[in-house]
Amino acid sequence: MKRWKFVLLTGILAGMLFGCGKQETEAPKESEKTSSATDLETGDTEQETVFERTYNDEGQVKSFLTGKYVDKKIGLRRPVGVMISNIEAAQPMSGVGSADVIYEAPVEGEITRFLALFENYDDLDKIGSCRSCRDYFLYWALEFDAVYCHFGQSSYAVEPLERDYVDNLSGLAAIGSTVYYRTDDRKSPHNAYCSAKGITEGIKRMKYRTDYRDTYAGKFCFAKDGETVSLEENRGTRIEPGYPINKPWFEYNPSDKLYYRFQYGKPHIDAETGEQLAFTNVILQYADWEKRDENGYLAFDCHSEGYAIIFTNGTLQEAHWMREGDQETGTIKYYDIGLTHEIPLNQGKTMVCVVKDKINGQVNPDVSFE
Repeated sequence: MKRWKFVLLTGILAGMLFGCGKQETEAPKESEKTSSATDLETGDTEQETVFERTYNDEGQVKSFLTGKYVDKKIGLRRPVGVMISNIEAAQPMSGVGSADVIYEAPVEGEITRFLALFENYDDLDKIGSCRSCRDYFLYWALEFDAVYCHFGQSSYAVEPLERDYVDNLSGLAAIGSTVYYRTDDRKSPHNAYCSAKGITEGIKRMKYRTDYRDTYAGKFCFAKDGETVSLEENRGTRIEPGYPINKPWFEYNPSDKLYYRFQYGKPHIDAETGEQLAFTNVILQYADWEKRDENGYLAFDCHSEGYAIIFTNGTLQEAHWMREGDQETGTIKYYDIGLTHEIPLNQGKTMVCVVKDKINGQVNPDVSFE
């Protein structure tokens, strides 16, 4: 297998992380409008952009998660992000095949967990198994203005979860028995699940906002309707993120232009449908990280910038990710290495695999693709 040689990282990555130029700002589109907010102490007026959504002739709205048109009931509603266990004892997962965006990242012991973001979850009776929060997953959920669902949390996540801009449903809080339930087919802690009915009732009882905030403009840049994006290099038909426990990989199928996921030596299946997980786009997001304590809890950089590789349509492109807007609720965007334009994705589902940028002082050697 050919391994990617990160030759340019030694010089370019340092420049990317310590002083890149800013992306030029485009003029507001016709579909945008601005409102002003005045600082009561200084009298200064700040302009805040309010985004109007894009509709088609059938009255459907453009999805922030997939770039496709969906029913207004689905597309105007805030998504939910659910923490899902990925340990082998918790396989197969339930409901993940319906997620529009999935994040995967390591937790303690190098086991990975999923943050599955759902736009249309109304028909799902079983999502999970659900596990506890790690604060970096919370920050990724905030990029989508999502209601965050988790069954407990690490000590490092307690304070972030209590911030006033975080809407979350915890299995260990009073609302837990409304949102979550346990099954008798697996041993605890691998038998906690949530459902559409429970999530909807939980949001209602907590009186959380049900629509996107007015200023939310989405995370991804998607191809226009009827167009297909091909990136710079015709490579990346097999992708290995390099996680050592579940050893996942993706195989690209040119007939349907999807990347099919495998882990633990076999196809990654949704238990409820029997179908293999497949994605239009795969992103490897390299992030600075550290081990926080003797228990092995990790921290990943969610707030600055770094290196990424984007895969779509059997092609790939090196990228520069950077957080824009507010440090807590802002959104990570993906630009070309030269910071001249935002890299578009093809319309469809996306999986983001967050990987350690360096291991033992060297660029992560376990990530590979061909």
